[in-house]
Amino acid sequence: MRRIWESTLNLLYPPSCYACGAATRRVGFCHGCTAAIETPTSPLCPVCGVPHRTGDDIDHTCGRCLQRRPRFRQARACTIYDAADSVAHPLKSVLQRYKYNRDVGLARPLAALMLERCPLPAAAYDVITPVPLHVKRLRWRGFNQAQLLAHALARTSRVAIDALSLQRVRPTVPQVQLNEAERRRNVARAFAVARPTHVRGRHILLVDDVYTTGATVEECSHALLKAGAAAVDVLVLARAVLH
Repeated sequence: MRRIWESTLNLLYPPSCYACGAATRRVGFCHGCTAAIETPTSPLCPVCGVPHRTGDDIDHTCGRCLQRRPRFRQARACTIYDAADSVAHPLKSVLQRYKYNRDVGLARPLAALMLERCPLPAAAYDVITPVPLHVKRLRWRGFNQAQLLAHALARTSRVAIDALSLQRVRPTVPQVQLNEAERRRNVARAFAVARPTHVRGRHILLVDDVYTTGATVEECSHALLKAGAAAVDVLVLARAVLH
């Protein structure tokens, strides 16, 4: 019955692309915008997952991870875009509306994109944990963008989600205008585990929307490992590649 109702609505009110507004056959991104959303491929850094633009086709550790080994075991992204590109990228523009315009309706197509291109076997983990928001930011936005993505992943993989143990214990300023060193200082000691017994010995998949420098997910991983987690891997919807 639901599918019939949705088909009728799509016939009367054809869905449009969330990025460019063009007509689409299904809710989400049009063919052109979908083709413009790139998926990371080898060669990658086996630690942080950043794609290598030059060199051979063999995965190798990037300079950032050689200089400063992250606390998480590995991080992978479902998609990538150039962080410095002045041209409006379809996924970047939608993510900005999702987070900063508080458009919760975009959670559905973004979650579908994450599920479609997920590079890690979510079912292999003990628990899925979203990067938390501070209560002040949560009240302003009305939802945790990472938690909505994590819920979709948990439902599909049938893995338990834990959105309570890892907490953001102090507010931080938005990271978007900060450089790498400023981002690390901004999130330092901003996270703590309120329920260590729910974390201890677990293999955790930490979920966020965007990875830029990795400062946030690294600090979250530090808190989880300090509380006794066996290992932490990171999955993000998008990797904003720095040059």
